[in-house]
Amino acid sequence: MKLVFLGPPGAGKGTLASLAKDAFGVVHISTGDIFRANIKNGTPLGLKVKAILDSGGLVSDETTIEIVKDRLMQADCKAGYLLDGFPRTVVQAEALATFEKLDSVVNFVLDENVIVSRLSGRRVCKACGTGFHLTAMPPQKPGTCDKCGGELIQRKDDEASSIQERLRVYAAQTEPLIHWYRTKGLLKDIDASPQPTEVLKELKKVLG
Repeated sequence: MKLVFLGPPGAGKGTLASLAKDAFGVVHISTGDIFRANIKNGTPLGLKVKAILDSGGLVSDETTIEIVKDRLMQADCKAGYLLDGFPRTVVQAEALATFEKLDSVVNFVLDENVIVSRLSGRRVCKACGTGFHLTAMPPQKPGTCDKCGGELIQRKDDEASSIQERLRVYAAQTEPLIHWYRTKGLLKDIDASPQPTEVLKELKKVLG
């Protein structure tokens, strides 16, 4: 099974990808993970990406496509994969279609108010990095990490103004991509508002 996961920030794609890869017996491929692995291993592509990121630039479509293509050629992808974070644009989707045939593209749908609530409620321990949520997974003592007693902080990109900007960028980049896959008959819309285990059940049903 060859899948692509799409969804706005806060839709829980990472959690769902982790559950789905085990449920379907496929590899979870995140472009961020690929970049980090290539940089860590000092590959030619990794060095290229590191130089771009170190200079404050954005990795081009061409380089991203090259890295993903290289990853999908590896043996562990033969049984299937789940792409998370790629493609992000129609240009990337068109390129992917030249060397891979997808089974489905899953679009996780979530109301903007729910997204803001989910993301703005997140807190992370300044000392050990453990994550909490003010309503879904609150700490035993407000503002204090259960694990190490460290101070809990809100990341800058989880502030309301940053969330709105992230959603604006996502919509601008991804709406055309959603439309493109819909016209190809590959898109499956899934409600991302229930608990991840419930979303996974629906995903299994939709994908058969």
